[in-house]
Amino acid sequence: MKEILIPLLIVGAVGLISGILLAVAGKLFYVPENQLAKEVRACLPGVNCGACGFKGCDDYAAAIAEGNAKPNLCVPGAEATAAELAALLGVEVEAPSDFIAFVHCNGNCDATSKKADYTGIQTCKAASAVYGGPDACRYGCIGLGDCAAACPANAICILDGIAHIDTTACLGCGLCTTICPKHLISLIPQDTKTVVMCSNEEKGAAARKACTNACIGCKKCEKNCPEQAISVINNVAKIDYTKCSGCGLCVEGCPTKCLKTVFFPDLSEENMGKKYS
Repeated sequence: MKEILIPLLIVGAVGLISGILLAVAGKLFYVPENQLAKEVRACLPGVNCGACGFKGCDDYAAAIAEGNAKPNLCVPGAEATAAELAALLGVEVEAPSDFIAFVHCNGNCDATSKKADYTGIQTCKAASAVYGGPDACRYGCIGLGDCAAACPANAICILDGIAHIDTTACLGCGLCTTICPKHLISLIPQDTKTVVMCSNEEKGAAARKACTNACIGCKKCEKNCPEQAISVINNVAKIDYTKCSGCGLCVEGCPTKCLKTVFFPDLSEENMGKKYS
């Protein structure tokens, strides 16, 4: 009987002492919960996208409560979150600008071709490391979906060989912009009227040989723009969105149709609710 009781008593004593030590440690090292941080966190959408510059909503809420961050950095929350935080903190907060992600590539399967068969790890990053990727255009979308895998809103799909973004679901978090090895994705203002669907920096003939939809750097768009909103830099057109009026003259004159007129509607409150639920 002793052979059973003694080990049980020892185990019980160790457990009791451990429990007491844990209780004492909990009291000694207790960190009071910041009630304001908790209230701020309740206002945030909980996407944890990192667009605010912090690791997630918890870190951002703590930074706001401690006065180390501005309360208008939540891109997914947009005006609704900014207004809620302003009421909570008793301050006036300027709502963040609405941005969406856009893929500057139109090198679909009909416009470009493969220069090699790639059978390695099926990620854009891995494929890009092998001679710039398997596609004829070394500046184009590889289409293996690194951006889609990173998107917290499932707003990206791969269709016809290239990434496409559902702008009604896009959070504007920017995670896709940082993960694309070709740097084809950028955040643009939601009220953008015109976009360049190419990132090829080769000269005209070489760019067109790699992709029939490529910008050839002819500068017709630059010359036709009455607002001087377009510049051809490194053989590819770039748009200054602060100057673009959306007149469409650049689109009409583009010989390869790599310039496109677009309209990105604002999300309704109903869609916003679905997006963040």
